Amino acid sequence: MRNTLIFGAAIGLAVGAYFGLLKNDLPAQTTTVSALELTEIGTRGEEAFNGTCAACHGVNLVGTNNGPPLLHQFYVPGHHGDMSIVLAVKQGSRQHHWRFGDMPAQEHITDAELTSIIAYVREVQRANGFN
Repeated sequence: MRNTLIFGAAIGLAVGAYFGLLKNDLPAQTTTVSALELTEIGTRGEEAFNGTCAACHGVNLVGTNNGPPLLHQFYVPGHHGDMSIVLAVKQGSRQHHWRFGDMPAQEHITDAELTSIIAYVREVQRANGFN
């Protein structure tokens, strides 16, 4: 019985620490982002991103108090590929890495805007070492 209690307490502490680290992993909103020259599609994507996505994900992808930064290892192509972004925008996304709540679907974003937003996100990520 004692071993079960110790094991349960250890698991509880580990889970709490894990979620505490995720919550505290959000960079400050003043994070400096490397300047880059965007492609034509990236420029269109920046405009579309700033018109909708930046309210939560921040100008230059740095995150806000309402949503996570996209300049983070969680969102590199090998972890969250382009299709993950498509699905999150079209269907919404359940909270899973951060404590910001679920992301609602963004049904007003057109396929063309979404393609350019993804190009913008990937260009900024690459320029800042998130490959």
